[in-house]
Amino acid sequence: MLIIKKVPTLVSNYQDEIREKSQGCGRNCLGSCCLPVSNLPLYTFKEEYVDYSNKNCVTCSRDDEEQPESPCFLHNLLLGQWDERMNRGLFRYDVSTCETKVVPGKYGFIAQLNEGRHLKKRPTEFRVDRVLQPFDKSKFNFTKAGQEEVLFRFERCNDDESHFFPSAPVSAATNVVAINVSPIEYGHVLLIPRILDCLPQRIDHESFLLALHLAKEAGDPLFRIGYNSLGAFATINHLHFQAYYLAVPFAVEKVSSRRINTVKGLGVEVSELLDYPVRSLVFEGGNSMRHLSDAVASSCILLQDNNIPFNILIADCGRKVFLFPQCYAEKQARGKVPQEILENQINPAAWEISGHMVLKTKKDFEDATEENICRLLSEVSLTEEKFEEVITLALQATQGLQHEQLRDTEEDSINEYC
Repeated sequence: MLIIKKVPTLVSNYQDEIREKSQGCGRNCLGSCCLPVSNLPLYTFKEEYVDYSNKNCVTCSRDDEEQPESPCFLHNLLLGQWDERMNRGLFRYDVSTCETKVVPGKYGFIAQLNEGRHLKKRPTEFRVDRVLQPFDKSKFNFTKAGQEEVLFRFERCNDDESHFFPSAPVSAATNVVAINVSPIEYGHVLLIPRILDCLPQRIDHESFLLALHLAKEAGDPLFRIGYNSLGAFATINHLHFQAYYLAVPFAVEKVSSRRINTVKGLGVEVSELLDYPVRSLVFEGGNSMRHLSDAVASSCILLQDNNIPFNILIADCGRKVFLFPQCYAEKQARGKVPQEILENQINPAAWEISGHMVLKTKKDFEDATEENICRLLSEVSLTEEKFEEVITLALQATQGLQHEQLRDTEEDSINEYC
């Protein structure tokens, strides 16, 4: 198993105030005033892994079948740059000092004591009863962050190889990988698609495919990517995914599932988790990464349109996706969550639902039991009736893709015949 080496952090209280002088507004920010005239590190990814070599830039390649645990260049780049920001004191607290333990029981939930995140994490600034809300530039968004928080840009290349350029001009539709200044774990980063477009927090096909590519390029099963919709404990209404390294399996990764459907023409299997406190869907397989991405994204888009909050966990280097529809924030707003559960102050988002519980007090950490965690997660889960509605929406979304695939196949056959 990979051993994650952590280094001490010099914590700064002046992250929001200290900025390097630059062109634009002078704050060296990620907004349209500064970013277009900047040069930042650039990682470009290929669609598939192939063997190659290039003398003009650093590249990375591996065979997933022969070396499933071999870290690639992006893995080393991300962790190296993250450690460098750690030493510069760009985080709000030192996450390497947080206590972590595996809670005894059949699920193997992970508990972490993280008092700094509770005290210094940015509060939510929007309604929690609407999954789709317009972008509001007056609220905090990532264009107000500093360029020193960026590790690299992450964009498609124009050939069949991945490349890294230490410095390159910023494109108009640039995607950014930046540190999460309130980290949960080692290597905690944000993927912000098309940052200058100021997209609200909602899933679309291209952005979700981008997240799968990041998981694949990282090439490490310990690196997972999460997503929280509005109403499911996203705290910033600016499209972003989160990701970090955890050296043990998440509880959901160990739970068995039952297949519901296989999408013909795409090869994507849709399943439901068995014997887990939160009713959940699992998407895996697919004839291509695009097929898997489209199946998940189409399902999420229907959930968004029907105002159903949800969380996502991308696992197994982008090969497996867990979809967690939830109702905790709604129940909390209506006063239907038991007080003893509310007292733990846990906001069950993607990481918590997956089995990594971030606890805010020493007492809660020491008293954490599998029974208490299951009680919390059962409050997150939809009722059986509501979950059946979600299954129906997912099948509706994937059937639509199936029809599109069959139509495209027929058109290709006609064109070939002509």
